[in-house]
Amino acid sequence: MRINPAKVVSLTEALSLVRSHYHIVTGLGAAEPRAFLGELHSIAREVQDVTVTTCLPLLPAEYYMNPEYGDSFRMAGWFFTSAMRKMYPEGHISFIPNHLHLAGRKRLAHVRPDIYIGAGTLPDRHGYVSLSLSNVYEKHMLEAAGTVIIEVNPNFPRTFGDVEVHVTDIDYLLEADYPVPELPDAAPNAKDKAIGGYIAEMVRDGDCIQLGIGGIPNAVAESLRHKKDLGVHTEMLTTGLMKLAKAGVITNKRKSLHPGKMVCCFALGTRELYSFIDDNPAVLVLAGSYVNDPAVIGLNDNQVSINTTLEVDLTGQCCSESIGSMQYSGTGGQTDTAVGAQRAKNGRAFIALYSTAMVTNQLTGEREEISKIVSVLKRGAIVSLSRNDVDYVVTEHGVASLRGTDIKERARRLIAIAHPLFREELEREAAKLGY
Repeated sequence: MRINPAKVVSLTEALSLVRSHYHIVTGLGAAEPRAFLGELHSIAREVQDVTVTTCLPLLPAEYYMNPEYGDSFRMAGWFFTSAMRKMYPEGHISFIPNHLHLAGRKRLAHVRPDIYIGAGTLPDRHGYVSLSLSNVYEKHMLEAAGTVIIEVNPNFPRTFGDVEVHVTDIDYLLEADYPVPELPDAAPNAKDKAIGGYIAEMVRDGDCIQLGIGGIPNAVAESLRHKKDLGVHTEMLTTGLMKLAKAGVITNKRKSLHPGKMVCCFALGTRELYSFIDDNPAVLVLAGSYVNDPAVIGLNDNQVSINTTLEVDLTGQCCSESIGSMQYSGTGGQTDTAVGAQRAKNGRAFIALYSTAMVTNQLTGEREEISKIVSVLKRGAIVSLSRNDVDYVVTEHGVASLRGTDIKERARRLIAIAHPLFREELEREAAKLGY
């Protein structure tokens, strides 16, 4: 379909729509409007107190990376990135606590967007734009926004599900032609492969899986290559899952919900992944409020959830998003998927982490190895997954099944998969705490 010239605005015209005290919501991850955000700082002298609500932004845009624009723009994020962590101490970035399936709806209960802007495809011959790579909260925000702007880009893959928006429901189209942002594959290391192997042993043919991001999930994907007829119901569609589909490991034939379809609410990965999902009716990009709803996840028989964490205490509490009180990432869909998987018939939920980490001693300045299985979480640590919702915990030293266990048994099992250097110390601390 030819784009209606009356709908098309220049970048300068799009930026001129922003007013002081406005609330702007942007697309997630690769669906963020890079042309718009890359120049947002250029109107800093003309506006004050503009809030940009975002999630997993990939572009280190000047409007939030340069402290001199702090009076003009503030960022509210559902999930932090390294750039956001770096600028967090400056005081103009804040975190929105959330479970991902409720992130959009709860934000709307607090504040409605004056502008929604995200990336999408060119309109098709019927006049529909595909939101392409994310519908975690985008459709909800778009429907609630005062003004809707879509950066239409011929490089974005056309996806199916409920990501279609007719041009009559879009106020302005901003033409763009930048490459789709990619997330390179993280090569698994020896620890990743050990953890991946343990989890793969507990995944059965015909299971429906959810994988996250990083070396451990990539190692799990590699370890699943000998499985048959796996299905996918996942928050994030990754390059690793795409490779399993291409290899014939993922067929979705045995799924009890959406059989024959890979279901996700956003995709992020390599160009090969984007090529795979382009015009692919076997991939459904559905609303995050549906995909990540634990009640919906639980309808998938044999659902397996695989997530990572930063620190676990001896009762099973998982801190997955902060280092002490410092926000590191976000809760995302961890609780959604872990709880949902355990509601499923024959479902299982895995939380994986390395047994140790190298950190800088604040007193000596030297690097030292610490245990990531601890007696007590760091002061200010955020509990991302309640001990009530933990199922299996996995390190490179083994698997601890915590389902139905009491605190004493949990402590014993978690100490058994801690690094051997720290087991005696953990036993002494557990005794002191009465565990």
